[in-house]
Amino acid sequence: MTERERFIKALKREPIEGHCPTFELVFFLTLEAIGRIHPSQQRFDQWNQMTAAEKKLHIDYMADTYIETAEKYHHSAIFVHPNPDDFDHTVRLLEAIRETTGDKYYLTMHGDCTFSIPDGNGMMAFSARMYEDADGLKADAEKMLASSVRFAEKMAKRPGLLDGFTLCADYCFNVNPFFSPAQFGMFIAPYLLHLQLRLHRPAAGAL
Repeated sequence: MTERERFIKALKREPIEGHCPTFELVFFLTLEAIGRIHPSQQRFDQWNQMTAAEKKLHIDYMADTYIETAEKYHHSAIFVHPNPDDFDHTVRLLEAIRETTGDKYYLTMHGDCTFSIPDGNGMMAFSARMYEDADGLKADAEKMLASSVRFAEKMAKRPGLLDGFTLCADYCFNVNPFFSPAQFGMFIAPYLLHLQLRLHRPAAGAL
């Protein structure tokens, strides 16, 4: 049984034996652990000026970083952070990982379109918008939902690359929620539900 198969069994709550399937949402200590810079920490301001060969070298480097991390820590899944994060380069990164590992690992990536807790720079403005521009926030949520669904449907046309999306937006602090129940019901829950329903459709290709 591959690590991918074990991970899917765990997600389906089916019995497995041996090592518990695990993964990291993001493992930033790659430089210390395996001597490589994590892909999300790299900057490619002149990416479009690179040759195809240069781009391939960077993509292969990122793929190897994910693979070596998974091998070192016995992960069953790899959470990919594409960089650049457009669709075509996401596909190329997933292909590079699959070319080396086949179906050994469950490949996933961020797929949540809902609002997370805003950072310190935008928290006050976002909080004000919940009271002063509720319709505007809902419109933004609809746009984010549509974008996520379009991406998932395009990815579904590339079977065998991505196994599923991980929805991991932060809604709470360690001691209390950021959104009240009413705010969560207004700005988060409808779009989260709609996204889950769309992702679980066969056309979306998500587990």
